[in-house]
Formats: sequence, structure tokens, C-alpha cells
Amino acid sequence: MLNFDIQNHRPLREMVYEELKMQILTGAIVPGTRMMEVELAKEIGVSRTPIREAIRKLEKEGLVTIEPRRGAYASQISTEDMVEILEVRQNMEGLAAFFAASRMKPEQLTELKDVSEHYNAAVQVGNMEEMIKHDTRFHRIIVESCNNKILVQMIEQLQELVLRFRYIYYDNFRRAENMPEEHQLILDAIESGNAEAARSAADVHIDRLKELVIREGVQQRHI
Repeated sequence: MLNFDIQNHRPLREMVYEELKMQILTGAIVPGTRMMEVELAKEIGVSRTPIREAIRKLEKEGLVTIEPRRGAYASQISTEDMVEILEVRQNMEGLAAFFAASRMKPEQLTELKDVSEHYNAAVQVGNMEEMIKHDTRFHRIIVESCNNKILVQMIEQLQELVLRFRYIYYDNFRRAENMPEEHQLILDAIESGNAEAARSAADVHIDRLKELVIREGVQQRHI
């Protein structure tokens, strides 16, 4: 149920939309799940109207599919979808790493190292939520430090798709065990100021994941 803080002046429909969106992005609502208005309204503690409005908005964003006479469903993610996301991410984040090698501030580098250590610790204990949290932050620091607002804006538009993707591949592909080494190569290249090496390390990092997706395909979770 939503926490209706009396100090929160945002419209109810906006809060419901954000709640459902986050549930889809994080896999709490599994791809293919039917979006039942009555059940969702009861679960969140609202009427059906804001639920209906949220579902329509999520359909426009491609997160919900509405089928005539069948209802609304959380959109599936295919292998092709994942590969397309990775192709775009590979090029943009490689460029961000290239710029970060010469533009990252000392405090950002310190945070990047700290986040990398936290990520590695999460891998050791198998904490998926912490892995996703620190993996997301690791790449976000690099993007933030590239000091190119157009590139930052473009990557931010991709982040929601990437977040949903992370929850799927961490759950199914058990990628975490290989990623500390790949993160370290990116970090070392940025710290040494080697822009080409940073771009190459970032490219390899995404390329390995793309190869795995193509080889293994999408294994959606079931309710």
C-alpha cells in the first residue's frame, strides 16, 4: 500500500503511476502479468480510476501492453529487445567512459572506487538488490563525470530500460561473478587517464553481456 504522506502534495494519479512503474521496472510485477485494476487498487489502497490512468500512461511508455478483450499486461522483454538496449548502451557508455578518463574529478574517482568495493562485497554474499544498486551507481558515476550534458540526457532516457534489464539478467544469468574484474578494468583505465582503454574496457563489458544474452536468450521469471 502506498504511504500517503500528508506533506506530499503530488497528485494521487502520479504517485500510483510511479509505484506501478517501479514495480514493473524492478520485476515486482513480472513480465506477462495481467494488470488487474481491482486487485491493484486493493493492493495499493486507492480507487480504480488512478490505476486505470496509470496503466494507460504505462502503455504509452511501452511498459504495459493492452490487448482488446483480454486486458492489460506488463510487457514482455524479448532477446531482441535486450540486444537493442545493449547496442545503444554500449556505444553511449563507451563514449562516456572515454570522456570520464580525462574529466572525472578526484572525489568522483574516490566514490567510484568505493562503489566498486561495495559491489564486490555484494557479489561475495550473493545480495542481488545490493549488486543492482551498486552496479547502477558505478555506471552512473562514470556518466555523470563525462561532463557532456547532451550525452548525460541521452543515457538517462535509457536508464529505466536498463534498470528493468538488470533485474532480469541478474536473476537469470548469474552475471555477477564476472563483473568485478570488468568493472576494475574500466576503473583502472579511467584512473590512469587512458581514454581509449576506458572506452575499450566499457565496450568489452557490455559486449560480453550481449553475447551472453544472444547465447542464452531471455528466461522470464514466473509468478
